[in-house]
Amino acid sequence: MDFVRGFWSKHRRKVFVTAGCLGSGYLLYKLYNSHTRRLADLQRQLANDREHDENIKAQMKAHFENIQMIVDSTTLPHAMQCLSICIREEIDVSSVMERLNKGKGMLSQSEKLQLWDELKILSFTRMVLSLWSVTMLSLYIRVQVNILGRHLYVDTARALGTSSHLLEELDLIDRDDEQKFLSSADFLVTNAMRSLISNMQSAVSEVLKGMQLKDVITTRVLQETVLRIVDVFMCTGSPHHWVDYLMMPQDTKLSRNISGSSDETVTKFHQLMVETRQVLTSTEFTDIVEISLKCFTDALVEEMETQSIAGGLATGMPLAKMLPQIEKTIPLITADPGKNRFLQLIRDMSEVQLFFTLLYASMPQ
Repeated sequence: MDFVRGFWSKHRRKVFVTAGCLGSGYLLYKLYNSHTRRLADLQRQLANDREHDENIKAQMKAHFENIQMIVDSTTLPHAMQCLSICIREEIDVSSVMERLNKGKGMLSQSEKLQLWDELKILSFTRMVLSLWSVTMLSLYIRVQVNILGRHLYVDTARALGTSSHLLEELDLIDRDDEQKFLSSADFLVTNAMRSLISNMQSAVSEVLKGMQLKDVITTRVLQETVLRIVDVFMCTGSPHHWVDYLMMPQDTKLSRNISGSSDETVTKFHQLMVETRQVLTSTEFTDIVEISLKCFTDALVEEMETQSIAGGLATGMPLAKMLPQIEKTIPLITADPGKNRFLQLIRDMSEVQLFFTLLYASMPQ
């Protein structure tokens, strides 16, 4: 016992120091072990999150590509067929050509000039209006379908993560609103075509005012003429007035309601229409419209040059001889999207692809 007391008295400080070191070491080991486990758990969670994000991105990419395929194979062909029929019925040049043919040797010089001038205006109106309508309707339908597709994807994701008794509380798009929204693409053909023709014809008359039938038209002159007609048409009226040819006029009361300043109930259809108009009046979409119309015009003039007899358009040909050539291009402009190389050129432009990718990815959730 005396030995133990002596040992303790002699080595007490060392025992305390050793015990303290051992205790501190054990504590540090436990802290390190705990930190390592938390770090490993965090790394696993991050890996799971990354895998989940990659899966979502892959699903969204597949869904986006499927939407584009639906546009090209179903929605757009139907719209283009209706548009082609409408333009052919509303702008009829056959009656003027028939009067010219039947009136040979019977019409006075002034009567012939009047009919040729009428044919000139109608032919250019039909060509430029077809070019504009096909371009704008194809872009508009892509905007529509991408907006709807994004909403449906988000709605599906929300529904999958929601218990059944809460599904009724979600503000999902129903079938009626979906069909009504898609069918609104018919507005141009069913409601706005006559007004569009009238205003396009005014632009054509203004640009062609001093152009004579004997004037020599080259590829460059034709290209500049078409682009000038488009520019005059687009710039006549209020900013973005052309949007009203593609969709019904904006209901300002509904717009205020969607922004939260009214208590009136707004359907998903109206919300989709307001979002669509916001996209169409954006600077980004205006830029896409401009480069798409330019691309279509350049390709069309190139096609007309190729088809002209002995490359006559490249070296120049009288306007009177070019009018029949214009008529031959109309079926090419309004051809089925699967065979329409002008629409394919627009669709494949990197700027257009990027625009619709960003539109699909950035819709409100």
